[in-house]
Amino acid sequence: MAEEQSNTTHPSTLIVLPTYNEAENLPKLFDAIHSHAPHAHILVVDDNSPDGTGDIADKKAAEDERVHVLHRSGKLGLGTAYIAGFKIGLEKGYELIQQMDSDFSHRPESLQRFFDAIKDNDLVIGSRYVKGGGTINWPLQRKVLSRGGSLYARTILGLPVNDVTGGFKCFRREVLESIDLDSVQSEGYSFQIEMTWRTLQKGFRVKEIPITFLDRQFGQSKMNKKIFLEAITMCWKLRLGLVK
Repeated sequence: MAEEQSNTTHPSTLIVLPTYNEAENLPKLFDAIHSHAPHAHILVVDDNSPDGTGDIADKKAAEDERVHVLHRSGKLGLGTAYIAGFKIGLEKGYELIQQMDSDFSHRPESLQRFFDAIKDNDLVIGSRYVKGGGTINWPLQRKVLSRGGSLYARTILGLPVNDVTGGFKCFRREVLESIDLDSVQSEGYSFQIEMTWRTLQKGFRVKEIPITFLDRQFGQSKMNKKIFLEAITMCWKLRLGLVK
């Protein structure tokens, strides 16, 4: 996988896409990603989507050597999907590992700015809450919950990051190698908080760049009450040293 990129001018890059019922988005997303980042490889981590997402990914992988697929047995959570993707990325020797939503909330045209910023940093976070960032098509309640959640986590954990729940990120492999990935406990969106906290605890350089977050155009949101409560409690577990 990564070896195939070694003759390009770009670091070998793997974009990890967790999927569950993204059949409407995935074909267009493949094209959009490779339009803006033709050198990047894509790993789809599919949680046995009943809408055929996994089959679509398999078909694309058979046609394009830059696309790879990991099938999982069921809906096992966002955090574990990324951890599985990170492990494969490290095993295959990729230098940069990018995480990205599969519903066009994260814009493929922003990818090059991540690759530029990572040259002088170890983790680059796409931020909705720095100058130039923002959201589109969000109701007021969601804006309040998102900003409040970031403020809550920043305050409890003392994080020097504006958007701690953002999931559009690029890691250097050295960051992921330094973290015991098997000890990461978060399954839902608190995974973003935990990974940023662990990165900063290790002393790595973290940079936020502005992004515009566009609410999904097709499919259903994955947010639920369980995921929200996990994020609230995880901050205290991290602060009190209950997560190693």
